[in-house]
Amino acid sequence: MFFSFVRLIVRLLILTLNGRYKVQGKENLPKDDNYILIAPHRSWIDPVYLVLAASPKQFSFMAKKELFKNPLFKWLITKMNAFPVDRKNPGPSAIKTPVKILKETDLGLVIFPTGTRHSTELKGGAVTIAKMSKKPIVPVVYHGPYTFKDLLKRQKATVRFGEPFMVERKIEGIKDVTAYYSEKIQDAFVSLDSEDHK
Repeated sequence: MFFSFVRLIVRLLILTLNGRYKVQGKENLPKDDNYILIAPHRSWIDPVYLVLAASPKQFSFMAKKELFKNPLFKWLITKMNAFPVDRKNPGPSAIKTPVKILKETDLGLVIFPTGTRHSTELKGGAVTIAKMSKKPIVPVVYHGPYTFKDLLKRQKATVRFGEPFMVERKIEGIKDVTAYYSEKIQDAFVSLDSEDHK
């Protein structure tokens, strides 16, 4: 309820500040199964547009533990289904918590496998979570305003969903399955990004 209410308020705010945004490939989102949205992290605005574009689906989020230090902000992001992760020393809960959420609730999961913003190195955690939860990965990219100033300039915004795929535990002829899927995710990002230039 709280998630839906906040999303409605944010949607109205975004439409007021930046106008309508494009959503492409929404038909790729699984309708009868939970799933993981995986996107490159380019701005603090990324998760906002992803959640708006995938509506009415609700999601949980990995968030760095430092964001939970402020009591008020902790209350807010916890209500928005975020859970803390120690990025420097991720423990077993960094995998177990999202896997449990995906298996036992209707909440999807949003992961930015590149970790910090602007990084291009894919993290294997996203692949491991998909493998253990047996839920499909849906690659997605966001293009549009990356700062609040750009938002006010009413720059065009687009969210583009790719085709979902399952992560298999073993693939014949492939020794490093995690590396294989990390490359597959990166290729999906590149492909979705290139559609802007067609």
